[in-house]
Amino acid sequence: MAENYITRVEEGGSINISDDVIATMVKTAVKEVESVSGLTSTAGPAVAELLSKKSTAKGIKIQFDEDAIIIDTAILVKYGSNVVNVAKAVQENVTNAVQSMTGLEQVTVNVHVSGVAFEK
Repeated sequence: MAENYITRVEEGGSINISDDVIATMVKTAVKEVESVSGLTSTAGPAVAELLSKKSTAKGIKIQFDEDAIIIDTAILVKYGSNVVNVAKAVQENVTNAVQSMTGLEQVTVNVHVSGVAFEK
């Protein structure tokens, strides 16, 4: 799927970062949040459309807008967790990871909590 790239023009040339690379960063950052059960593409109709075939990975959609990245994630939260706190932790973790690994300051992270995961 590595069709989309964000390009940074530097003094010595340009740097192109694939959306697949960004998706890997996002996936790892989301999994680091303790109360996240996982990423999911199973969501309501609006989120399902948002996370359609253009998604680079299950539950992740990445859009490039000049020097900005807009990331949408759909997650499952573990039962008993504070949903708002988990979503904020995901936003913070993903933002920090992408900013530190790409050098881009304009990173927007939208978290869609599409379900609750119960222990078996």
